[in-house]
Amino acid sequence: MIKFIHSLILLFFMACLLPGCGFQPMYGPKSGAKTPSSAELGTAQTQLSQIEIAIIPDREGQLLRNHLIDRLYLSGYPESPIATLNVSKIIEKRTELDLTKSSDATRAQLRLTTQMTLTDPSGAALLTRSLQSVTSFNILGSEFATRVTEDAARKSALNDLARQIELNLSLYYSNK
Repeated sequence: MIKFIHSLILLFFMACLLPGCGFQPMYGPKSGAKTPSSAELGTAQTQLSQIEIAIIPDREGQLLRNHLIDRLYLSGYPESPIATLNVSKIIEKRTELDLTKSSDATRAQLRLTTQMTLTDPSGAALLTRSLQSVTSFNILGSEFATRVTEDAARKSALNDLARQIELNLSLYYSNK
């Protein structure tokens, strides 16, 4: 019982110290903002919704762009974008894993790599990052079932790339 009370007291003091740690919400208004209107303009989410997403080549690029549109454009396309997001062609590499005695693969790994570049309206690069997503899927006896699981793994990897892009942009604008 005494250890429980000591734990509660320690937890209380740690909670009291938390506001002074210097952390700020990434998507919320900054704590140093003077007025609500300047706080709204300074949020990372507001700035993310003002980024134009350039066309990404191939079918995987279309799916990635759709994921990014869903994540960034909460209130429609930007009328006057503050920056342009360019994502290079997605390179896909498939590696077969878990080989049986008869040299048949029962599992495969899918690795998607690309590079994102955020440019300002004049064309100067503001942020450049290499991105990678790795996922795996089962190779089944049925060719159709294998294609379905591979497609689901690819969509999951593209969603992960969209999440990584959103996170990199949020970190850039929250530290700006």
